[in-house]
Amino acid sequence: MSNKAYITTPIYYPSGKPHIGSAYTSVACDVYARAMRLDGRDTKFLTGTDEHGLKLQRAAENEGLTPQQYVDKMSEQFRALEDIVTLSNDDFIRTTEPRHEAAATAMWNKLNDAGFIYKDTYAGWYSVPDESYYTEEELVDGKSPDSGHPVEWVEEESYYFKLSAFGDKLLAYYEKHPEFIQPESRKNEVIAFVKSGLRDLSISRSTFNWGVPVPNDDKHVMYVWVDALTNYLSALGWPESADWADYFQEAVHVIGKDILKFHAIYWPAMLMAAEVPLPKQVYAHGFWVADGQKMSKSKGNVIDPVEMTETFGIDQLRYYMLRDVSFGQDGDFSKDRLISRINTDLSNDLGNLFQRVLSMVFKNCEGQTPDLGELTSEDQEFLNHVGPEFVDEYLAHIEKLEFHKALDVVWNVVRAANKYMDNQQPWSLKKENPERMGQVLRVLMEAFCPISLLVEPFLPNSAPKLQAQVGFKGKTFADLRKGTPLLETGAKLDKPEGVFMRYMKEEAA
Repeated sequence: MSNKAYITTPIYYPSGKPHIGSAYTSVACDVYARAMRLDGRDTKFLTGTDEHGLKLQRAAENEGLTPQQYVDKMSEQFRALEDIVTLSNDDFIRTTEPRHEAAATAMWNKLNDAGFIYKDTYAGWYSVPDESYYTEEELVDGKSPDSGHPVEWVEEESYYFKLSAFGDKLLAYYEKHPEFIQPESRKNEVIAFVKSGLRDLSISRSTFNWGVPVPNDDKHVMYVWVDALTNYLSALGWPESADWADYFQEAVHVIGKDILKFHAIYWPAMLMAAEVPLPKQVYAHGFWVADGQKMSKSKGNVIDPVEMTETFGIDQLRYYMLRDVSFGQDGDFSKDRLISRINTDLSNDLGNLFQRVLSMVFKNCEGQTPDLGELTSEDQEFLNHVGPEFVDEYLAHIEKLEFHKALDVVWNVVRAANKYMDNQQPWSLKKENPERMGQVLRVLMEAFCPISLLVEPFLPNSAPKLQAQVGFKGKTFADLRKGTPLLETGAKLDKPEGVFMRYMKEEAA
């Protein structure tokens, strides 16, 4: 197994401010990156903005700005996601940066030198919001089949990429690498699309100039997707850097299902043509609706991540988004469900468990970590829940982007801890057997170490507080695999404080 990990969000199109979908994708990638780092892997996490194209040029004109002034302003709103939902990205790529333009130019030259680019005339329908071309047959009620956006008739000289040459190669690759497109339902969609026949792709525009110039032809700019997709390589220093391939072959591209075609068909075909190894995986997640209805400004039901984090907390929003819905499926964003998850999972199950145990330690064990002593069969049976297999099972789900299942693994142990405490009743042992009381509390504290470390990718602001309260100084999953004891007997502990507050529905209205 490679010690490298590389996770990417799509580069966001900054024609409007970030919404809950942008936050969702970014948080998912962040959880993956944090978990890989805790597993000791050399990890890169990339996000950024896609800043070229006719749509942005028109938006800039409407505001009386140059395209560069407009994207400079809008890109900062997406960079702010780093603070809004606590992202740990290593890089933020902008397609207007010189390093990206150099890589996009190199990609064009490689495609051209390999004989996969030719010049012709394009005549057909084009959706500016989708940055996508359609035939008459593909339109639905005269609009984009992907989004329902209006289309425009375009006739212009254009360079083409010989996409039609890659149908069989793509199908063979999908068959040989069944994990390349996930989830399975999305892979089936892509295979059906490729089997229906691929047409060559128009990859330049000459009716506007806001884009990366086509090499040796300043009348044309690159089609925005040829430019945009190359960002995953330009951030690695491709083609000049020595180690770009080590990371890129481990790349997991996390995207919304609406841009699957570009990532699962156009991108691998371009890479094949340029003789660049393909990424590890393209994972297309679902969309959010709000209380059963599609989000729209006109309905006033658009979920603002800033408002959600200010009202409920950053970690609470992160947890809800990845716990409540199977990643890959559509989700229904509900404030009632969010509040329920906060109160039940975070405040009751997790927070109250830590608070009860550590309060007893502080009051009855002189504020020091009790001795573990000789374990009973019940103690050992409970601690078996948090052995190396606990970490391995959790990690296996993270690697498959099964975030809800990874959290299920952790919460199974949280529930087992609550059950163990209720069975052992340390409060009843306080007078009759204080030594045993201390031992029960210490057993629970030992379980708190892996629990608090495994929730850290999801709860990066809260988990360190839990770790500090229990006195756990472990920094990687390797520390957990050493087995118990993970704590030092007699270590001084501070008075515990609640980490997750409860919410009443009327408070959040």
